[in-house]
Amino acid sequence: MISAKSLLAAAPRRRSLAFATIGALLIVLPGVSACSKNSSSEAPAADASPIIARVNGVDIRERDLALAEEDLGPEVQAASPEAKREHLIGYLTDMMIVAQAADKKKIGDSPDFKRRLAFMRTKLLMGFELQDEAKAALSDEALHQTYDDAVRSMGGQEEVRARHILVDSEDEAKSVLDQLKAGGDFATLAKDKSKDPGGAAGGDLGYFTKEQMVPEFAEVAFKMYPGQVSNPVKTQFGWHIIKLEDKRTRNPPEFEKVKDQIETYLARKAQSDFIAKLRETAKVERLDKPAAQSKN
Repeated sequence: MISAKSLLAAAPRRRSLAFATIGALLIVLPGVSACSKNSSSEAPAADASPIIARVNGVDIRERDLALAEEDLGPEVQAASPEAKREHLIGYLTDMMIVAQAADKKKIGDSPDFKRRLAFMRTKLLMGFELQDEAKAALSDEALHQTYDDAVRSMGGQEEVRARHILVDSEDEAKSVLDQLKAGGDFATLAKDKSKDPGGAAGGDLGYFTKEQMVPEFAEVAFKMYPGQVSNPVKTQFGWHIIKLEDKRTRNPPEFEKVKDQIETYLARKAQSDFIAKLRETAKVERLDKPAAQSKN
C-alpha cells in the first residue's frame, strides 16, 4: 500500500521532513477540530487562537500546530523553530487538501470510514477520560504522601557494595580463592575467570540491598566486613567468590529527584483503579464463546 508519506514527500514543496502515513492522518482528523469548514467570520467569538492559514476557505489556527507536532512526534524535533513551524503548517495544509478531496468523493460516507471513525472516537474518549483521572490523582498532598510512605518503608535500609567472581564448579571457585590468598588481584581475576558479564568490570556489582540478590548470596554478603573475601558460595547461577567493598545505610532520594516517578506511579494507579471499578459494574458478554464458558 502506497502511503501518504511517499506521495507527499514527492510533491514539489521544499520540505525535508517526512510525512505520516494515511493511518496517522486518520488518527489526527477527529482531533483537529479547529480545522472546520467554517470561515473565520463563522468561528466562535471566544476562539482567540489566531488564524495562520486558510485552505479553500477552511481555517487552520495557531493551536492546530501543537496537534500536528504531537502527531508527527520525533520527525520534527531536530528542525529549527522556523523550519518546524513551516513544516507543521505545510503538513496541516496538505492534510486539509487531501481531506477536502476525500469529502468530494464522499469517502466519509463509506462503511469502512465510519467504522474507523467510530473506533477513533472511542479511543479518544478513553484517552481524555483516563487523562482526567490521572490529573485528579496528582495533587501535591498525594505526591508527598506517597513519597513519605516510601521513605518510611525504607527505614534506614542497609546496602552493601561487593564484587564477585562466578565460575561453574566448586573446584574452580577453590582455585580462584587460592590465587587470591596468594596475592592475586580480585578485579583482575574477575576479568579473567568470571563467567558473569560483570566480570569485565572487575566483578563490581555496585550497591544493592539484601532483597535484590538471591538469598544464598545475600546472606553471606551482608554478614561480611569491608575488605573480606568469602569462601565459595553456591547459588542457582554457579559458584561465587565474594569480596565486600563497602557497607552503608541507604539514604532516601530527595523528593524533587523522584517526583516524576511518583507522578507516573500515581497516574497509572489511578487509571488502573478507575478501569477496575468500571469493570465491576459493566455488563460484558463474550458472544464468541459458548454460554457455559462465559463468566457471569
